[in-house]
Amino acid sequence: MEPPGAAAMMREMSGSNFVYSTEHGKVCGECGRPPAGCACGSAKARVERERLAGLDGVVRVARETKGRKGAGVSLVHDVPLADDALKALAKELKKACGSGGTLKDGVIEIQGDHRDKLVRELERRGYTVKRVGG
Repeated sequence: MEPPGAAAMMREMSGSNFVYSTEHGKVCGECGRPPAGCACGSAKARVERERLAGLDGVVRVARETKGRKGAGVSLVHDVPLADDALKALAKELKKACGSGGTLKDGVIEIQGDHRDKLVRELERRGYTVKRVGG
């Protein structure tokens, strides 16, 4: 919850070149909000462009149990899609695996070990896929 007057302060700063706050860290130069709460979309678009620029065209499928009390999840990394298309792909992959999951920071997490299904499904969709991590 923002303190009273924070919204007015953010609006006031929106016209300045203010890009960092000791309270919030990096902020959008357009709307003055942290990148996660950016109202203008420019920070989101920049983060998405940076993420897509760093990809090599190979989608990676892995399994991880770290931090999940032994429960494994299948991870799909480096999919060269924008956020909206990535959400739609995550939904379709969850349905294909018959399992739940989520999308976090550009990584699709599917509950359970579904690496083989995910590799087949992604290859069927035309992606170059690589199994990583064992």
